Amino acid sequence: MSQLEKGAILNYLNIFLTNIIGLLLTPFIIKKLGDAEFGLYSLIGAFVGYMSVLDLGINNTIIRFVAKYRAEKNRIGEENFLATTMIIYFFISLLIIAIGTICYYNLDSIFGSSLTIEEMGKAKIMFVILIFNLAVTLPGGAFAGICSGYEEFVFPKTVNIFRYIVRAVLIVALLILGGKAISIVILDTSLNLFIIGVNAFFVLNKLKVKFKFHNIEKSLIKEIFGYSIWIFIAALVSQFQWQAGQMALGIVANTTIVAIYAVGIMLGTYYGAFSHAISGVFLPRATQMTVRNATGEELTTMMIKIGRISLIILLYILGAFLLYGKQFVFLWVGENYYNSWVVALIIMFAYTMPLVQSFGNSILEAKNKMSFKVIIYLIFIGMGTFAGVLLAKKYGSIGMITGSTIGWIISQNILNVYYQKVIHLNIIRFFKELFNKTFIVFILIIPLGYLINYIPGEGWISFIIKAFSYTFVFATLMFSFGMNSYEKQLFEKPIQNTLKKLKIKS
Repeated sequence: MSQLEKGAILNYLNIFLTNIIGLLLTPFIIKKLGDAEFGLYSLIGAFVGYMSVLDLGINNTIIRFVAKYRAEKNRIGEENFLATTMIIYFFISLLIIAIGTICYYNLDSIFGSSLTIEEMGKAKIMFVILIFNLAVTLPGGAFAGICSGYEEFVFPKTVNIFRYIVRAVLIVALLILGGKAISIVILDTSLNLFIIGVNAFFVLNKLKVKFKFHNIEKSLIKEIFGYSIWIFIAALVSQFQWQAGQMALGIVANTTIVAIYAVGIMLGTYYGAFSHAISGVFLPRATQMTVRNATGEELTTMMIKIGRISLIILLYILGAFLLYGKQFVFLWVGENYYNSWVVALIIMFAYTMPLVQSFGNSILEAKNKMSFKVIIYLIFIGMGTFAGVLLAKKYGSIGMITGSTIGWIISQNILNVYYQKVIHLNIIRFFKELFNKTFIVFILIIPLGYLINYIPGEGWISFIIKAFSYTFVFATLMFSFGMNSYEKQLFEKPIQNTLKKLKIKS
């Protein structure tokens, strides 16, 4: 099994654990912290999250350039490039500390009307810790980027799985012992430092990567920023899209409404994570195909393969959340979080198409053609988010997310024209093969899933029975009528290998 296949599997295990742990921990955390402090924790996290874009896209740049240098077998160029990025990261960390200091002394004027004196005190402590966290973890993330550039996915993802499990256990222990939001922030910072150290050890000792400054290459620095600046602006738009709502609601509403919105955003991002588990390991492959001058049809074929697998998984989750999501949210965090279900559902509907086309984004990065996408997203998502802020004054969290997603949908449709005309991807063929069989089968599954909803009961047992029944119906119909032979083989192969191993042991 290749590193790509293992990486995708570990990504799914990673996501499964993250989602399960998150789903189990969130109601526990809300119960221990209370709605207001959980909202405060989410608000300050979102505020500091804006500064994470000061990575300037360097991490993605590392993946792309390391993959490029490896394809060209240019070891000296790789060493010089990595040393240069570390110098850049040093100045980024200084910039984060400087901006963080300015923001710290202005927190009262930003959130003074919506936070109490006690909440403001906690907010300032969390803010300082998170700024330190960011100043260290951004450059530390370079080691994970190097692993991706080397297509070494197993070790860093295994370490992340270990981190999630340890974090969950420690958070439970902290909150039982009386810890609050500040304790969680300190714990996360400590774990991040540990993960950086482990990844650094792997990169330096296992992969034998060297950070060696050979000479100042102005052309290299220009190329780094010429590529990364658009990744940076894309990350800025993404942060604006996800975090602006929490900021706006934190200013015009209160921390309880922020908590409801934050839960909806969290569920929406969990949805996206399932697709990124596949697409996230393909940027190095896209770079290598670009270096080899792969044709538009070859890239389209790869995009279809990845997109169809993503779509099948996403349709399963979307259908389940549409049919049984409200019951789940009520059982999970309570009926006062109804709007969290609506927010998450809106995100899922709007997010599906960009997710199944995410390999197209990898192609844009590999070809260094992110500028058009970023400009379009900046304009329309910016306009959508501004509309969301206006709608939030009257409609709260629902208005906020509605405005944001409208801008997102418009942007993606414009981007499809760019894929067709400039990148020479066959978008018509992509959608034709993407929806071949899968969409019709999904349309048939939904009414059957709706009938399952008539199973009596509103508790966890009823929900679990519905979930298993829906899973059986979806898996049976999609496997029988929705998948092609390649996809069936992907799902059959792990089962056959497992059965073979069990047979050998017996």
